[in-house]
Amino acid sequence: MTSLSSNARPNRFVVMARDIKLAHSIFALPFAILAAFLAAPSNLSPSSLSGRLGLIVLCMVAARTWAMLVNRLADRRIDARNPRTASRAFAAGTLNARDGWVMLLASALVFVIGAGGFGVFFGNWWPAALAIPVLAWIAAYSFTKRFTWLCHIMLGGALAASPLAAGLAMQPAYLVESSTLWWLAGMVALWVAGFDVIYALADLEFDRSANLRSIPARFGWGGAVWISRGLHVVAFAALIMVWRADGRLALLTGVAIAIVGGLLIAEHVTLAKRGQRGLHMAFFTINGIVSCVLGLAGSIDVLF
Repeated sequence: MTSLSSNARPNRFVVMARDIKLAHSIFALPFAILAAFLAAPSNLSPSSLSGRLGLIVLCMVAARTWAMLVNRLADRRIDARNPRTASRAFAAGTLNARDGWVMLLASALVFVIGAGGFGVFFGNWWPAALAIPVLAWIAAYSFTKRFTWLCHIMLGGALAASPLAAGLAMQPAYLVESSTLWWLAGMVALWVAGFDVIYALADLEFDRSANLRSIPARFGWGGAVWISRGLHVVAFAALIMVWRADGRLALLTGVAIAIVGGLLIAEHVTLAKRGQRGLHMAFFTINGIVSCVLGLAGSIDVLF
Protein backbone atom coordinates (compact mmCIF):
# COMPACT_ATOMS: atom_id res chain seq x y z
CA MET A 1 0.00 0.00 0.00
CA THR A 2 1.37 3.41 -0.89
CA SER A 3 1.59 6.44 1.36
CA LEU A 4 -1.29 8.85 1.57
CA SER A 5 -1.55 11.27 -1.28
CA SER A 6 -1.35 14.99 -0.68
CA ASN A 7 -5.13 15.21 -1.02
CA ALA A 8 -5.49 13.04 2.09
CA ARG A 9 -3.29 15.20 4.32
CA PRO A 10 -6.15 16.55 6.49
CA ASN A 11 -6.93 12.98 7.57
CA ARG A 12 -3.46 12.07 8.79
CA PHE A 13 -4.09 13.04 12.39
CA VAL A 14 -7.33 11.03 12.35
CA VAL A 15 -5.46 8.02 10.95
CA MET A 16 -2.77 8.40 13.60
CA ALA A 17 -5.27 8.77 16.46
CA ARG A 18 -7.13 5.67 15.31
CA ASP A 19 -3.94 3.68 14.87
CA ILE A 20 -2.49 4.42 18.32
CA LYS A 21 -5.95 4.06 19.88
CA LEU A 22 -5.96 7.47 21.52
CA ALA A 23 -9.08 6.50 23.46
CA HIS A 24 -7.00 3.95 25.38
CA SER A 25 -5.58 6.82 27.41
CA ILE A 26 -8.44 5.73 29.68
CA PHE A 27 -6.19 3.01 31.13
CA ALA A 28 -3.89 5.50 32.89
CA LEU A 29 -5.71 8.84 32.97
CA PRO A 30 -8.12 8.05 35.85
CA PHE A 31 -5.17 7.10 38.06
CA ALA A 32 -3.41 10.36 37.24
CA ILE A 33 -6.54 12.32 38.13
CA LEU A 34 -6.97 10.39 41.40
CA ALA A 35 -3.29 10.98 42.24
CA ALA A 36 -3.73 14.69 41.56
CA PHE A 37 -6.67 14.94 43.96
CA LEU A 38 -4.81 12.96 46.61
CA ALA A 39 -1.72 15.17 46.37
CA ALA A 40 -3.50 18.52 45.99
CA PRO A 41 -2.95 20.96 48.89
CA SER A 42 -6.16 21.61 50.79
CA ASN A 43 -5.87 25.38 50.35
CA LEU A 44 -5.79 25.41 46.54
CA SER A 45 -8.29 27.74 44.91
CA PRO A 46 -10.69 26.20 42.36
CA SER A 47 -8.94 28.04 39.53
CA SER A 48 -5.52 26.82 40.61
CA LEU A 49 -6.76 23.24 40.99
CA SER A 50 -8.48 23.25 37.59
CA GLY A 51 -5.42 24.78 35.93
CA ARG A 52 -3.14 22.08 37.28
CA LEU A 53 -5.61 19.35 36.36
CA GLY A 54 -5.81 20.72 32.83
CA LEU A 55 -2.03 20.60 32.47
CA ILE A 56 -1.94 17.07 33.88
CA VAL A 57 -4.50 15.86 31.33
CA LEU A 58 -2.63 17.63 28.51
CA CYS A 59 0.68 16.07 29.56
CA MET A 60 -0.89 12.63 29.99
CA VAL A 61 -2.38 12.58 26.49
CA ALA A 62 0.81 13.98 24.94
CA ALA A 63 2.99 11.47 26.79
CA ARG A 64 0.88 8.50 25.75
CA THR A 65 0.80 9.74 22.15
CA TRP A 66 4.61 10.00 22.22
CA ALA A 67 5.01 6.50 23.67
CA MET A 68 2.62 4.89 21.21
CA LEU A 69 4.18 6.63 18.22
CA VAL A 70 7.63 5.46 19.31
CA ASN A 71 6.19 1.95 19.53
CA ARG A 72 4.55 2.07 16.11
CA LEU A 73 7.63 3.53 14.42
CA ALA A 74 10.09 1.18 16.12
CA ASP A 75 7.95 -1.88 15.33
CA ARG A 76 6.68 -0.97 11.87
CA ARG A 77 8.76 -3.64 10.08
CA ILE A 78 7.89 -6.27 12.68
CA ASP A 79 4.22 -5.28 12.51
CA ALA A 80 4.25 -5.63 8.72
CA ARG A 81 5.20 -9.32 9.07
CA ASN A 82 2.53 -10.06 11.69
CA PRO A 83 -0.92 -10.76 10.19
CA ARG A 84 -2.61 -9.27 13.28
CA THR A 85 -0.76 -5.95 13.02
CA ALA A 86 -0.02 -5.68 9.30
CA SER A 87 -2.83 -3.16 8.81
CA ARG A 88 -1.36 -0.67 11.28
CA ALA A 89 -0.77 2.67 9.63
CA PHE A 90 3.03 2.70 9.56
CA ALA A 91 3.33 -1.02 8.83
CA ALA A 92 0.91 -0.78 5.91
CA GLY A 93 2.33 2.49 4.56
CA THR A 94 -0.88 4.45 5.20
CA LEU A 95 1.38 6.83 7.09
CA ASN A 96 5.06 7.10 6.27
CA ALA A 97 7.93 7.38 8.73
CA ARG A 98 8.27 11.12 8.10
CA ASP A 99 4.65 11.63 9.15
CA GLY A 100 5.41 9.66 12.29
CA TRP A 101 8.48 11.66 13.17
CA VAL A 102 6.62 14.94 12.77
CA MET A 103 3.78 13.74 15.01
CA LEU A 104 6.27 12.24 17.45
CA LEU A 105 8.21 15.47 17.86
CA ALA A 106 4.99 17.48 18.10
CA SER A 107 3.70 15.31 20.96
CA ALA A 108 7.04 15.57 22.77
CA LEU A 109 6.98 19.35 22.37
CA VAL A 110 3.44 19.55 23.76
CA PHE A 111 4.50 17.43 26.74
CA VAL A 112 7.58 19.55 27.49
CA ILE A 113 5.61 22.79 27.18
CA GLY A 114 2.85 21.41 29.40
CA ALA A 115 5.40 20.30 32.00
CA GLY A 116 6.97 23.75 31.87
CA GLY A 117 3.56 25.27 32.55
CA PHE A 118 3.69 23.99 36.13
CA GLY A 119 6.80 26.10 36.67
CA VAL A 120 5.60 29.19 34.85
CA PHE A 121 2.14 29.33 36.42
CA PHE A 122 2.53 27.50 39.74
CA GLY A 123 6.22 27.73 40.63
CA ASN A 124 6.79 23.96 40.48
CA TRP A 125 9.74 23.26 38.16
CA TRP A 126 10.05 19.55 38.94
CA PRO A 127 7.86 18.46 35.99
CA ALA A 128 9.95 20.52 33.57
CA ALA A 129 13.22 19.18 35.00
CA LEU A 130 12.03 15.58 34.64
CA ALA A 131 10.18 15.92 31.31
CA ILE A 132 12.92 14.49 29.09
CA PRO A 133 13.79 11.59 31.45
CA VAL A 134 10.08 10.71 31.64
CA LEU A 135 9.79 10.68 27.83
CA ALA A 136 12.85 8.45 27.62
CA TRP A 137 11.47 6.08 30.27
CA ILE A 138 8.06 5.59 28.68
CA ALA A 139 9.60 5.13 25.23
CA ALA A 140 12.05 2.46 26.40
CA TYR A 141 9.35 -0.22 26.60
CA SER A 142 9.04 -0.35 22.83
CA PHE A 143 12.49 -1.91 22.48
CA THR A 144 12.46 -4.38 25.38
CA LYS A 145 10.61 -7.16 23.55
CA ARG A 146 13.72 -7.63 21.47
CA PHE A 147 15.78 -8.87 24.41
CA THR A 148 13.67 -9.73 27.50
CA TRP A 149 10.37 -11.39 28.32
CA LEU A 150 10.07 -8.91 31.20
CA CYS A 151 8.86 -6.37 28.61
CA HIS A 152 5.39 -6.53 30.20
CA ILE A 153 6.80 -5.29 33.49
CA MET A 154 8.49 -2.46 31.61
CA LEU A 155 5.15 -1.43 30.12
CA GLY A 156 3.59 -1.55 33.57
CA GLY A 157 6.39 0.65 34.86
CA ALA A 158 5.80 3.15 32.07
CA LEU A 159 2.11 3.53 32.94
CA ALA A 160 2.89 3.49 36.66
CA ALA A 161 4.74 6.77 36.15
CA SER A 162 1.37 8.49 35.60
CA PRO A 163 0.17 8.71 39.26
CA LEU A 164 3.67 9.59 40.47
CA ALA A 165 4.06 12.29 37.84
CA ALA A 166 0.62 13.71 38.60
CA GLY A 167 1.38 13.79 42.33
CA LEU A 168 4.73 15.46 41.69
CA ALA A 169 3.07 18.04 39.49
CA MET A 170 0.42 18.80 42.09
CA GLN A 171 2.57 18.81 45.25
CA PRO A 172 6.08 17.26 45.31
CA ALA A 173 6.11 17.01 49.12
CA TYR A 174 3.19 14.56 49.06
CA LEU A 175 5.39 11.89 47.46
CA VAL A 176 7.76 12.17 50.41
CA GLU A 177 5.15 12.43 53.14
CA SER A 178 2.79 9.67 52.02
CA SER A 179 3.16 6.14 50.65
CA THR A 180 -0.24 6.23 48.92
CA LEU A 181 0.93 7.10 45.43
CA TRP A 182 3.79 4.63 45.62
CA TRP A 183 1.34 1.84 46.39
CA LEU A 184 -0.91 3.13 43.60
CA ALA A 185 2.02 3.12 41.15
CA GLY A 186 2.87 -0.43 42.19
CA MET A 187 -0.71 -1.50 41.65
CA VAL A 188 -0.80 0.09 38.18
CA ALA A 189 2.53 -1.51 37.21
CA LEU A 190 1.40 -5.02 38.17
CA TRP A 191 -2.14 -4.63 36.83
CA VAL A 192 -0.90 -3.37 33.45
CA ALA A 193 1.78 -6.06 33.25
CA GLY A 194 -0.87 -8.68 33.97
CA PHE A 195 -3.24 -7.59 31.25
CA ASP A 196 -0.39 -7.00 28.78
CA VAL A 197 0.55 -10.66 29.21
CA ILE A 198 -3.04 -11.49 28.24
CA TYR A 199 -2.79 -9.18 25.22
CA ALA A 200 0.47 -10.85 24.15
CA LEU A 201 -1.25 -14.22 23.97
CA ALA A 202 -2.59 -13.18 20.58
CA ASP A 203 0.97 -13.05 19.23
CA LEU A 204 2.37 -16.14 20.93
CA GLU A 205 3.24 -18.06 17.75
CA PHE A 206 4.42 -15.00 15.84
CA ASP A 207 6.70 -13.88 18.68
CA ARG A 208 8.31 -17.29 18.74
CA SER A 209 8.81 -17.37 14.98
CA ALA A 210 10.22 -13.82 14.97
CA ASN A 211 12.52 -14.51 17.95
CA LEU A 212 10.77 -11.86 20.04
CA ARG A 213 10.61 -12.10 23.80
CA SER A 214 7.35 -12.20 25.74
CA ILE A 215 5.98 -14.20 28.65
CA PRO A 216 3.62 -16.19 26.37
CA ALA A 217 6.48 -16.95 23.96
CA ARG A 218 8.69 -18.05 26.84
CA PHE A 219 6.19 -19.98 29.00
CA GLY A 220 3.37 -20.87 26.61
CA TRP A 221 -0.35 -20.15 26.93
CA GLY A 222 -0.87 -21.95 30.22
CA GLY A 223 2.21 -20.55 31.91
CA ALA A 224 1.43 -17.02 30.75
CA VAL A 225 -2.13 -17.21 32.05
CA TRP A 226 -0.91 -18.26 35.51
CA ILE A 227 1.72 -15.51 35.55
CA SER A 228 -0.96 -12.97 34.62
CA ARG A 229 -3.15 -14.25 37.45
CA GLY A 230 -0.27 -13.94 39.90
CA LEU A 231 0.47 -10.40 38.81
CA HIS A 232 -3.17 -9.45 39.28
CA VAL A 233 -3.34 -11.03 42.74
CA VAL A 234 -0.36 -8.94 43.88
CA ALA A 235 -1.82 -5.87 42.14
CA PHE A 236 -5.04 -6.33 44.12
CA ALA A 237 -3.03 -6.58 47.35
CA ALA A 238 -1.28 -3.31 46.46
CA LEU A 239 -4.69 -1.74 45.82
CA ILE A 240 -5.80 -2.65 49.32
CA MET A 241 -2.64 -0.98 50.63
CA VAL A 242 -3.60 2.17 48.71
CA TRP A 243 -6.94 2.15 50.51
CA ARG A 244 -5.28 1.70 53.89
CA ALA A 245 -2.60 4.36 53.29
CA ASP A 246 -4.92 7.38 53.09
CA GLY A 247 -7.90 7.86 55.39
CA ARG A 248 -9.75 9.94 52.81
CA LEU A 249 -10.25 6.83 50.71
CA ALA A 250 -13.35 5.62 52.46
CA LEU A 251 -16.40 3.43 51.84
CA LEU A 252 -16.88 4.27 48.16
CA THR A 253 -13.28 3.34 47.39
CA GLY A 254 -13.71 0.12 49.35
CA VAL A 255 -16.77 -0.77 47.26
CA ALA A 256 -14.82 0.08 44.09
CA ILE A 257 -11.97 -2.19 45.19
CA ALA A 258 -14.43 -5.04 45.70
CA ILE A 259 -15.84 -4.40 42.22
CA VAL A 260 -12.33 -4.39 40.77
CA GLY A 261 -11.62 -7.72 42.44
CA GLY A 262 -14.73 -9.13 40.78
CA LEU A 263 -13.74 -7.66 37.42
CA LEU A 264 -10.26 -9.17 37.58
CA ILE A 265 -11.78 -12.56 38.37
CA ALA A 266 -14.23 -12.10 35.48
CA GLU A 267 -11.31 -11.23 33.19
CA HIS A 268 -9.55 -14.49 33.91
CA VAL A 269 -12.74 -16.56 33.86
CA THR A 270 -13.56 -15.09 30.44
CA LEU A 271 -10.10 -15.98 29.20
CA ALA A 272 -10.30 -19.49 30.63
CA LYS A 273 -13.72 -20.17 29.11
CA ARG A 274 -13.35 -18.45 25.73
CA GLY A 275 -9.65 -18.66 25.04
CA GLN A 276 -8.55 -16.63 22.03
CA ARG A 277 -12.12 -15.42 21.47
CA GLY A 278 -12.16 -13.83 24.93
CA LEU A 279 -9.02 -11.74 24.49
CA HIS A 280 -10.78 -8.55 23.37
CA MET A 281 -13.18 -8.48 26.30
CA ALA A 282 -10.49 -9.51 28.80
CA PHE A 283 -8.02 -6.89 27.61
CA PHE A 284 -9.98 -3.84 26.49
CA THR A 285 -13.45 -3.81 28.01
CA ILE A 286 -12.83 -5.09 31.53
CA ASN A 287 -9.60 -3.17 32.12
CA GLY A 288 -11.12 0.08 30.91
CA ILE A 289 -13.88 -0.38 33.48
CA VAL A 290 -11.31 -1.13 36.22
CA SER A 291 -9.50 2.18 35.75
CA CYS A 292 -12.69 4.24 35.52
CA VAL A 293 -14.29 2.66 38.60
CA LEU A 294 -11.21 3.18 40.76
CA GLY A 295 -10.45 6.66 39.51
CA LEU A 296 -14.03 7.89 39.92
CA ALA A 297 -14.68 6.32 43.32
CA GLY A 298 -11.35 7.44 44.79
CA SER A 299 -11.74 10.97 43.46
CA ILE A 300 -15.23 11.30 44.94
CA ASP A 301 -14.03 10.06 48.32
CA VAL A 302 -11.17 12.57 48.37
CA LEU A 303 -13.30 15.51 47.22
CA PHE A 304 -16.33 14.87 49.41
